[in-house]
Amino acid sequence: MTTDRPAAAGTATTVTSTNLSYLVRRRIFLYLGILIVPLTFGAPGSGLIDIPITFLLKNKLHLKAHELADFRLVSAIPLYLSFVFGFIRDSWNPFGMRDRGFMLLFGALTAGLYILFAFTPLTYGTLLAAVLVLTASFLFVASAQNGLTSTLGQQHAMSGQISAVWNIFASIPTVAALLLGGSLSNMLEGKNADQAVRILFLIGAAIMASIAIYALWRPSSVFDNVRDEGGKTHHPLDDIRRLAHWPIYPALLIWFLWNFAPGSATPLQYYLQNTLGANDTHWGQWNAIFAVSFIPTFMLFGLLCRRLPLKTLLVWGTVIAVPQMAPLLFIHSADGALVAAVPIGLMGGIATAAYMDLIIRSCPSGLQGTMLMMAGGLNVIVARFGDVLGTNLYDYYGSFSVCVIAITVVYALILPALLLVPKPLIATADGQMPKSAVD
Repeated sequence: MTTDRPAAAGTATTVTSTNLSYLVRRRIFLYLGILIVPLTFGAPGSGLIDIPITFLLKNKLHLKAHELADFRLVSAIPLYLSFVFGFIRDSWNPFGMRDRGFMLLFGALTAGLYILFAFTPLTYGTLLAAVLVLTASFLFVASAQNGLTSTLGQQHAMSGQISAVWNIFASIPTVAALLLGGSLSNMLEGKNADQAVRILFLIGAAIMASIAIYALWRPSSVFDNVRDEGGKTHHPLDDIRRLAHWPIYPALLIWFLWNFAPGSATPLQYYLQNTLGANDTHWGQWNAIFAVSFIPTFMLFGLLCRRLPLKTLLVWGTVIAVPQMAPLLFIHSADGALVAAVPIGLMGGIATAAYMDLIIRSCPSGLQGTMLMMAGGLNVIVARFGDVLGTNLYDYYGSFSVCVIAITVVYALILPALLLVPKPLIATADGQMPKSAVD
């Protein structure tokens, strides 16, 4: 593996691909994929329990659209501070096991918390408390996975392939959770809602316990090929100062615009159900079709990223993605919405993978966990506030078309934002990744 330290941004210097064999790379991708799948399933705010809880709040507790959006806004408070968990990951070494230590300790702790809340009475307050506490504990595990994945991608000049693998494996449980979530929501509307929530939380406990057990395995193909970049500085303030690193901020700005999407969550749900007559299962199906439709273009990106410079993929991915939500303007039924979900998903895959590739390339050395968790927190912040803005547009203007127009305008702003990215950072394909100012 390479041991070169990155040079200053703005130079044309590149680092050639490391000598990882195809078999070793495949084992790394498989290890990460096996980790990402249960981790995505077990996420308190976006995994298997997210959609059932959303429908529970909407249908059983009778929250209005803006009240549901407010719940999601408040319950995501730990996610807004994701960079703190990432910074702790970059600075702390539990049990001397680095990322495996985080997965072992906080995987077990999160499993215990799931069990605790499974036997707590069901109210608005207890649901809010459960999501807040579970999310805070879960983020330590997520920071380990984020940091390990991005470090491997950056150190071995395969950020594009890592991005493709990450997105593909994350899509699998997302699709399954969406399909199951719409159906499970029906369980939460009867007299046995408390029991149904208990079952969901116990499933979450089992998932997180499996991650803790997985952390005991140390495959040499993965951990012998990742260089420990921790402890490069003598004081945490030095690492904080290193975050004043220009390539970070164009990448985060682009990520901000891509995830803002006012109207793509709560307003779309209410539009499909109240205007087009969709039911809970239809909503789960729509999101599942949307998510699975990204996978073919994620796979395409995984092939193209080794042949084309990232700049080309960023530009064309964005051009394709700008009108992504436009098909929603031409649907008039729930079945039509399910059909429209296919092109909508396909149009977003190249852009999503390219933006994540850019984020990985932009990470300061030794602060990959901080950077990736910062991006994750930003994702949640802008998505939640975009949801609130979209909900108000939908409620007060009475038309979902306004939301589609707003999303399209925001996506179009990504094109000029691409001009802010340092050119050497995106001038090459995977295997010839440019050195950048990451120290």
